[in-house]
Amino acid sequence: MISHLKGKLVEKNPTDITVECNGVGYFLNISLNTYSQLPAEENIFIYVYLQVREDAHTLFGFMQKSEREIFKKLISVSGIGASTARTMLSSLTPLQVVEAITQEEVAIIQSVKGIGAKTAQRVIIDLKDKLSEFSEDVNEIVKSSRNTHKEEALSALETLGYTRKQSEKVVSRIIKNDAEASVETIIKFALKNL
Repeated sequence: MISHLKGKLVEKNPTDITVECNGVGYFLNISLNTYSQLPAEENIFIYVYLQVREDAHTLFGFMQKSEREIFKKLISVSGIGASTARTMLSSLTPLQVVEAITQEEVAIIQSVKGIGAKTAQRVIIDLKDKLSEFSEDVNEIVKSSRNTHKEEALSALETLGYTRKQSEKVVSRIIKNDAEASVETIIKFALKNL
């Protein structure tokens, strides 16, 4: 398994990045939380999770080791795939995910696209005791705000499974209310309103 990558950040989008290591470019899917922590410089060190399926080998990247561990715990729950776990870590911060699970807040977990009431309850039952150890580690994760374009937010929402037409109305409304909103903020509000 690939544990981490250290190399040059060649491409950066809200949902994915490409890291070049010794002439090989690795495409990594990322959460908005990781996107908000990406360094401005070219050189990057990123933790990796390799998902091996019958039809694909997919890499997921995380700036913090604790976020990767939370991701692994989430995908261990029946009904939560890698895409849903990534959406959860994009809609909520890792700290919010841990708090929602340990404090049994079904409504917060259910607010994430693709998670219904039964799945939210299953997440809490399966992970409540397993995530208490992360509460302190997750506090190290700090969100930074970045000004980005409406197009990046729309592109990210398309990647997460929403149509451009449906996303555009919601994103336009968010930008109208807050012209200085970062791409992460736009996407988080859009995910809650779509």
